[in-house]
Amino acid sequence: KKKKKKKEEEEEEKKKKKKKKKEKEKEKEKEKKKKKKKKKKKKKKKKKKKKKKKKKKKKSFSSRKT
Repeated sequence: KKKKKKKEEEEEEKKKKKKKKKEKEKEKEKEKKKKKKKKKKKKKKKKKKKKKKKKKKKKSFSSRKT
């Protein structure tokens, strides 16, 4: 009985280690995705700024006409 128990415990340890490794990799993946998302957001903000500039130019243009 004792031997059996020891073997089972070892199996449990192995499983736990594997699980931890998987979780760590998942965390890494999440971090990568987050970084990518952040980069995309920055690009979007830049685009918005450009649009605003265009709008301002149009406004000043229309005000010149009148």
